Amino acid sequence: MKKEGIKLYDLIDLTNPQSILNELKYIVSLMVNDFDHAMLEQIYADIKMLFEGDFPGYRASNTKYHDLEHTSSVVLASGRLIHGAFAEGHSFSAKTILLGLVGAIFHDIGFIQTDSDVNGSGAKYTIGHEERSIQFMKEYLSQKYFSEQDLDDCTHIIMCTTLNLEIKDIPFRSNDIAMLGKIVGSADLLAQMADREYLEKLFMLFKEFEEAGMPGYGSELELLQKTQDFYKYVALQRLSQGFENVSAFMRSHFKNRWDHDRDLYQESIIANINYLKTIVEVCNDYYRCYLKYLRRGGLDEKLNHK
Repeated sequence: MKKEGIKLYDLIDLTNPQSILNELKYIVSLMVNDFDHAMLEQIYADIKMLFEGDFPGYRASNTKYHDLEHTSSVVLASGRLIHGAFAEGHSFSAKTILLGLVGAIFHDIGFIQTDSDVNGSGAKYTIGHEERSIQFMKEYLSQKYFSEQDLDDCTHIIMCTTLNLEIKDIPFRSNDIAMLGKIVGSADLLAQMADREYLEKLFMLFKEFEEAGMPGYGSELELLQKTQDFYKYVALQRLSQGFENVSAFMRSHFKNRWDHDRDLYQESIIANINYLKTIVEVCNDYYRCYLKYLRRGGLDEKLNHK
């Protein structure tokens, strides 16, 4: 395939956690020599077990939007942004890089229920799931001999994924941790909005919002129709102002890692938003019309199955 025809999802299989881990390890090797790969592998394996229901004391993940694929995609996007920053002259210690990736790995763990929590799904924790993620992270990492300072750093990194929290209100210990927080917060937005099946997955996101009692979205179509404004007035504002445009490091990553002088995330996001604009204009409030245009991932089948 010619370089100009390459798209984001052509490079790495985002549905394969092992492929993502392998790419992360390679990216890290481009930046530092003394990275604790064994620790990253152990944490990543345990989180995979947690999502799949094999971690003691916890049920399998049952949210269809905030799932293992989403978390893995955010971790990869975080690693790519860290590498892009490195390519532009920012240096990070091996430990700091690990804390950034760990923050990304744990950022949505709060959606997962304990064995004794049998009512509903993890979607009921949508509002406030970050605090539950932080609590799990602290309990888990303290058993891996991470210091209190490490736990605080990871806490502040995860806090950056809370959409209604001002970044200036987070008491980062250092400029490096602040940058990693902004990177992970940016990666959370970029990974989901650049997803090849993002528009289809919004139907699953609505189900989570519905169970959580999130205000402002009365139906799947209302969520779809408001997504353009979310991108323009929330995502872009947060990426450019709150996160100080660290998302721009993505282009340097692709240039240095893949010899593609392009920001493939931004290209994918723009394609998604433009397609969404087209189908909203065509379909208006006709539900079945949207399903005619949104067919990736077997959406119609998933909805009928439900």
